[in-house]
Amino acid sequence: MKKLFTLLTALLTVTYVNCQKNTEFKVTDLHVHCKGGFTMEDAVAKSKKENIDYGLVVNCGLGFPVHTDAQIDSAINSYKNYPQFFLGMQAEGREWLNIFSKATLAKFDYVFTDGMTFTDAKGRRTRLWIKEETWIDDEQQFMDYLVNMIAKIISTEPINIYVNPTYLPAQMADRYDIFWTEARMDKVINAAKEHKIAIEINNRFKIPSVAFIARAKKAGIKFTVGTNNADSNFTGAEYALEVIKKCGLTQENFYHPVNKRLNGKL
Repeated sequence: MKKLFTLLTALLTVTYVNCQKNTEFKVTDLHVHCKGGFTMEDAVAKSKKENIDYGLVVNCGLGFPVHTDAQIDSAINSYKNYPQFFLGMQAEGREWLNIFSKATLAKFDYVFTDGMTFTDAKGRRTRLWIKEETWIDDEQQFMDYLVNMIAKIISTEPINIYVNPTYLPAQMADRYDIFWTEARMDKVINAAKEHKIAIEINNRFKIPSVAFIARAKKAGIKFTVGTNNADSNFTGAEYALEVIKKCGLTQENFYHPVNKRLNGKL
């Protein structure tokens, strides 16, 4: 009997260890910038040290260094010695649709955008992270406009991922749960579901909330992990790992782009 108990204990231990290995979550951060002193060589070292795969992104749009189709090949060529990284296009503002061609988009492994730059109801170009360029006359009306705008972006712009999701300007961010009601969350989630757009879990801003992620998971939305770093001062996807555990997310819940350079597609 004692030998049988010992054998069963050993089998259970092996099964537990195997399950732990099978459920180990391999993180890919698809929103990493080489800027603020953070170089591609730094990305190689940091990715290896933290065991996190990276997607490096090029900012493309009005007012950015890359703002025409003619500049794309040169920008992409600067990454040629780093094929281990995914390469993404960060489409800036709403003007990008009139600047870049479908052929340009196809040169990247994935394309994403956010709703942090838009024209408000009075025709003012708004940038949510700059207080002086964010006009809030009525908070609830502003929020409704923002949510409608996000749903429109997801529904009409040729992207794979919507990033910096549920971002709020500083004047409202401390009341996140008040503004991001279930109805507003569902409007964004339903648009993403209809158009098969992945939603980023953002480490820098710690958004979206667990409540949003749980609702999106139930709806069948795919996720990505992203940081949107400003420099080298960012850590190993702590927020994403936290909500992955809380919400019971698996690799099946995540969007996985194809590395076109490694797969011979470019």
